[in-house]
Amino acid sequence: MADSSGTPDSFADNPDVPGNKKRFVPLENNPEVMTSLLHRLGLSQTLSFHDVYSITDADLLAFVPRPSYALLLVFPVSSTYEKFRRAEDSSLSDYDGSGPNEPVMWFKQTIGNACGLIGLLHGASNGPVKGFITPGSDLAVLLEQAIPLAPLKRADLLYESKALESAHASAAAKGDTSAPDAEEKVDLHYVCFAKADDGALWELDGRRKGPLRRGGLGDEEDVLSERALELGVRAFLKREEGAGGGELRFSLVSLGRSFD
Repeated sequence: MADSSGTPDSFADNPDVPGNKKRFVPLENNPEVMTSLLHRLGLSQTLSFHDVYSITDADLLAFVPRPSYALLLVFPVSSTYEKFRRAEDSSLSDYDGSGPNEPVMWFKQTIGNACGLIGLLHGASNGPVKGFITPGSDLAVLLEQAIPLAPLKRADLLYESKALESAHASAAAKGDTSAPDAEEKVDLHYVCFAKADDGALWELDGRRKGPLRRGGLGDEEDVLSERALELGVRAFLKREEGAGGGELRFSLVSLGRSFD
């Protein structure tokens, strides 16, 4: 979430949502909460989020339904992560993609404490998951409206969406713990990894300058495949471990077929 009320000198130096913008109550890091939000918006009940308890133990990975269409990595923003993000973003131009031929749908975050929502939208609006959205639902209408828009206009669409705000408020009230206040600063951040229509693994984060193509995947490789993990989640963890920042705190959830 990592929000800030300061005025950034540049987006690469401070990409956070200004304190005078609308803020949501943070979502609990809970697969059932995430699933309920997307189901309410119009994602088919046949898909759900599932905890991923290990990315190295084959026995534990076997419990996760495959294919995995998207991963949400949840982690506290560290100085190591910020250093890497600033270095990578400083060499990139602001993304300006739009239209039906866009390989990936990306949303810039302009709502405080909404990185969880942005991550869920990234997972639901890319690759095969689009085929599991109920026609005419709030999610279907939102994505149809978003496709032709440039990133800033697309962000405005989310900002003004009453359906999104209502679904988010309902989901934020659920979970196993008491929901924090909307004004509370939360250090956990959500990043989505999805396999898009071009067959590549994309890192999707509304706090960045745009979508990040991390590499191509084979036809049979999903986002929990060995190659996808090496390009995405494991690359992140290796940077954190290499910096010697102490205990690594992160969690991972996968979007795939429901158990029921």
